[in-house]
Amino acid sequence: MGPGIASEVPAGAPRDRRYVTVARALAEELRSGPLGDAPHLPSERELCVRFSVSRVTVRRALRELEADGLITAAAGRGWFVRGGRLEEPENELLSFSAVAGARGLRATARVLAATTREATLDEAERLAIAPGAPLVSLDRLRLVDGVPLAIDRSLVPASRVAGLLERDWTSASLYEALAEAGCAPVRAEYVVRADAADASEARLLGLEPGGPVLRADQLSYDPAGRPIQLCLLAYRGDRYRFHASLTRRG
Repeated sequence: MGPGIASEVPAGAPRDRRYVTVARALAEELRSGPLGDAPHLPSERELCVRFSVSRVTVRRALRELEADGLITAAAGRGWFVRGGRLEEPENELLSFSAVAGARGLRATARVLAATTREATLDEAERLAIAPGAPLVSLDRLRLVDGVPLAIDRSLVPASRVAGLLERDWTSASLYEALAEAGCAPVRAEYVVRADAADASEARLLGLEPGGPVLRADQLSYDPAGRPIQLCLLAYRGDRYRFHASLTRRG
């Protein structure tokens, strides 16, 4: 519970307005407190105890938060934080869709560009193909429960996977497509750095120009050890967190 946030509704609060107090307290925690990093809210029973109110009051407060776009209901699974931080699992290579799904969230995409073009010298070197060889270039705005979270620009050698441009990339997973072709990513080199969003990125991600983004440069390899995907990502800095396990040698 964040500092300064009441843990119960004031005793003198009108009963028909108590849900407003509960909703405001939870909204503050969702926007700037510990709940903003949580995958889901405490159970309704826990909230009833915490705020000393009835379940009817709690549910009315939750519906207010849902209408404001802060949380979303999952049948039989409780209330999930909408647009909360997406957190990469430690030392595990998963697709964007899988990471979101593990938190009970739905990953979708808006296709910005999908085409085939020739590889530049740098791209060809990194993907171990000939300069000028055809590449599938797929640019997507990635969303979690409808909230923009990342810009994903992926390159895949066209010779290794057929029919990529025929898929519906608003919902399809690139990792799944690569797996079906027998070249699922099993290892990746991953570099992350902090940066400022340019005007185009800020517009897509709902940030102010110059707002914080985390840039990730990822080169993934298939089971045969061949580079299979070069991916450049720009995550909202306030909505993404990456975990790594570090070991001191010697």
